[in-house]
Formats: sequence, C-alpha cells, structure tokens
Amino acid sequence: MRHAAAALALALAIGASAAHARGKTHAVRIEGMKFVPERIEVAAGDTIVWTNKDFVPHTVTAAAAKIESGELPQGKSWKLVARKKGEIQYICRLHPTMSGVVLVK
Repeated sequence: MRHAAAALALALAIGASAAHARGKTHAVRIEGMKFVPERIEVAAGDTIVWTNKDFVPHTVTAAAAKIESGELPQGKSWKLVARKKGEIQYICRLHPTMSGVVLVK
C-alpha cells in the first residue's frame, strides 16, 4: 500500500512540475494605438500573446532584449515565452509613442 501511495505522490508531483514548466499564458491586446495592459507581470516560463485589434499593423520591439515580432496586421498574434527574469521595455517600431513593459519575476 505504501508503494502505491508513494507512486501516486510522485505522479502528482511530476504532473504539477510539468504544468508549472509550461507556465501560464497572458494576453496583451493592441488596440486604440496602445498596448493593453501597458504593464504586465509574469513568471519565468510564462507565455505572453500580443494580438493586434487595430486596423493598422504594429510590432512588439525590444531592441535591448533582441525581441522583434515583425509587423502584425489586424487580427494577427505573436507570442513570446519569458525566459529571463527582469524588465523588458518594448515599443511598436512603427509607432514609437506606443510602449509597454513586461516584468518577468
């Protein structure tokens, strides 16, 4: 009986670890010529998905972090898995007054 309980505990721990390794998914909308939300906090391993809801193309560009989505037409999305802890400041390369921040904890 102890072996079955230990096997179940191990299976649950592995499942929880695998679920944590995948991380959560966070959504950022691009609409009204801004990123919504403009600041987002995520954990390392989480995925951020930007979706362009505007009628003009936009980018997610963080030169210092070497992040570039390329142009996202209306309705298109781009995702990034946050790997390294720290702050990522980004802009839309096409509309540099648009900015956002991802804080990776």
